[in-house]
Amino acid sequence: MFQKAKRLMKKMTSAKKMQMFMLVLLCGTTAAMAQNSAGDYSAGTTALATVTEEIAKYVPFVVKLCYAIAGVVAIVGAISVYIAMNNEEQDVKKKIMMVVGACIFLIAAAQALPMFFGVNA
Repeated sequence: MFQKAKRLMKKMTSAKKMQMFMLVLLCGTTAAMAQNSAGDYSAGTTALATVTEEIAKYVPFVVKLCYAIAGVVAIVGAISVYIAMNNEEQDVKKKIMMVVGACIFLIAAAQALPMFFGVNA
């Protein structure tokens, strides 16, 4: 019996086999520690419901933050376009379109965020 175990250990000492053994060992222990207890997923469901409620509390603040960032982008962009126009640069239209596009994106994101999380902001 001891000889069989010794031969098994010699075979397992190769690097590839040892890595595979460690991976199987890690996956096996991870599966054993999961919170499913034979099909009862109430712990995971409760945790997800709690996380959803907590994230939903932040949505109105994030919406206001998006509006504030859009305002800052608009002001900085307007100053940048004004400077570009005074210096007679070539790509003024491109700068205007970039600033307008950024503002539209931020406002659209602020409108879509409450719909995504199902919250009335």
